[in-house]
Amino acid sequence: MQASNLYQLIKSFSNLELREIRKFLTSPFHNPRTDLVQLFDFLVGSDSASKEKAWQQVHPDQPFDDQKLRLLMSYLHRSLEQYLAVKEATSNELSNRLHLAVAYRKRGLTTAFERSRQQFEKAMAEQPLRDAQYFQNHYQLHWEKYLKATAENPAVALPLHELADSIDAYYLSTRLRLICFAIAQQNVYQADNQSFMEEEIVSLAERERWSAEPAVAVFLHCYRMLRQPDEPAHFQAFKQLLLLEQSLFGPEEMRGLYIFAINYCIRRLNEGHSDQLPELLDLYKSGLATRHLLENGVLSRFTYHNIVGAGLRSGDLEWVNFFVHEYKNTLERSYRESSFSFSLARLEYTRRRYDAVLELLQKANYRDPLLNLAA
Repeated sequence: MQASNLYQLIKSFSNLELREIRKFLTSPFHNPRTDLVQLFDFLVGSDSASKEKAWQQVHPDQPFDDQKLRLLMSYLHRSLEQYLAVKEATSNELSNRLHLAVAYRKRGLTTAFERSRQQFEKAMAEQPLRDAQYFQNHYQLHWEKYLKATAENPAVALPLHELADSIDAYYLSTRLRLICFAIAQQNVYQADNQSFMEEEIVSLAERERWSAEPAVAVFLHCYRMLRQPDEPAHFQAFKQLLLLEQSLFGPEEMRGLYIFAINYCIRRLNEGHSDQLPELLDLYKSGLATRHLLENGVLSRFTYHNIVGAGLRSGDLEWVNFFVHEYKNTLERSYRESSFSFSLARLEYTRRRYDAVLELLQKANYRDPLLNLAA
């Protein structure tokens, strides 16, 4: 059973999620079957579950039936996926407010709709983000107002410019982001990935109406940096806007923006432009301080090794020593000790403390072939 999708999904949950899921499964609204709860409890508490033992736990008085157990596992897996979908759908408070307003409008409850709409509009204004998602929410807000108004009076002529502005900002920001991804991919794989309508989209984004909007401007500067890497002014403009407007973008988007800038610096360094090293370290330090380089509190081991390499190259060994220890516990648990010991070994090697290097290299099991070769 350990190889089943169900078992692997259960083992991916945290202790908090496991407690939430049990409440979810014991709610008749989500699951009327008690045998699913029994199977779930068994799999959570077992590290070497077999089908026979699972069946005995759920139906101790019946002979083993592989087909019925498979169906039961399928039902449980479907319920766990439903938990994930519900949790994801309700995790955003703004989206919850919007969905409530939509539900009230569909039921014709005008007063309740107006109250929910106003609450949603106020929450939108008070939250700091002004990214693509903000403009998508802004569009949906005004679309709901439009639907309500036309339902009450189909003949009324309503201004649609707010709808158009919101969807244009969302579209330009999202399309420029995709264009930047395409260029970055082209740089890595040497593929011809010029995006459809690239010139037209960039031309529209460069208009005064949009070039001053941070959600559009930051990707416009990123685009120029990637398309014209030999023009340092484009990188500086992108970096300046990136650091200045950090509060306007969500964590996932900010992480992507940092990666664009960091990869640009690494590529320029590899081409022999040593002046990019201080820029690269600035980006790493800023991304660590704001935690934008971490994803769900976890720092990629690849980023960890790259930061150590950049720090050693700069000669700031004290900062490297601080970083290696300070961010050790942000690494994935399965790679934590090996990444930590190898990075510390690199530091001691630079310090010419070779006995310490040998001792550190003997402490870890390097499952990554490249790390083994480097060691």
